[in-house]
Amino acid sequence: MDGPSTAVGRGLGASTSSSSSNTPSTIKLVYPDEIQANLEFLARAADTQAEDPDAVYEALSTLERQMRTFAKSDSTVALNLQDQLTGDWRLIFTTGTKQTQERRGGARINYFPIKAIQSFDTTVQPNTIENGIYVGQFPLLQFRGTMEFDLRKCRLEFDFDFLELVGFIGLNLKKGQAASLGSQSGLGSESNVANAAKDKSAFFNWISADQKIATARGGGGGLALWKRVDSSAFD
Repeated sequence: MDGPSTAVGRGLGASTSSSSSNTPSTIKLVYPDEIQANLEFLARAADTQAEDPDAVYEALSTLERQMRTFAKSDSTVALNLQDQLTGDWRLIFTTGTKQTQERRGGARINYFPIKAIQSFDTTVQPNTIENGIYVGQFPLLQFRGTMEFDLRKCRLEFDFDFLELVGFIGLNLKKGQAASLGSQSGLGSESNVANAAKDKSAFFNWISADQKIATARGGGGGLALWKRVDSSAFD
C-alpha cells in the first residue's frame, strides 16, 4: 500500500499521545472558494467511498496544485497543516506509487480495501508516527517510530524502529528493516527501500489536513486521502 507509503495506525493502547477526532487548531485558515469546493468533495468521498475514483484522483491532483499556490500567499498554511496532523487517520484512497501503477499496466489503485490507521503526534518531542493494519479493533501489525516535519517544504520524514505483531510480539528494527518489511507487506513503497539504502528517510509531501481529511503525496509518487477517526472507529 502506498499512496504515500502508508504509515499507519496508532492502535488502541499504543504509546503515542494522539488526540481525538476533534483536534483543536490555533490557526484558522480561510480557503479560496475553489480549494474549499475541492476539500468538500474529497471529504464526501472519504465519508461515502461512492465518488468516482477518477474524479477523486483529479480532485487530489488539482488540490495539490492549488495548495502549493495558496501556501506561497499565506505563511500560516504550513503551520496549520502541522497543527492539524496530530491524530488518527484511516487511509481511504490511494493511487499507488508509480511502480505499482506500472505493474498494473497503468491502472490506478483507488479506495483502499483494508483498514489501515495512521497516527501522527506533533505535540511531543520527538514527534511520533505509527503505521498499522487492523481487523476490526484488533491490530495485526504496527510499525512505530519518530518523524520530523519540515515547515518550509511541508514534508514529513519518518523512520520506524519498532514492529509489533498481533498485539504482543515486539521487534526492534535496525536501520532499513522497516522499509524492506513495509515494501514486502504492502504497507510501504519500494522507494523507501531505495531511500534507506542511501541513508535517507521515507517521507510524505503533505498537501492538506483539517478536521475531516488529510491529503499527501508519498516518496513513491502516489497520492492519498485519509479520513480523521477516533478510537470509536477502531471497531
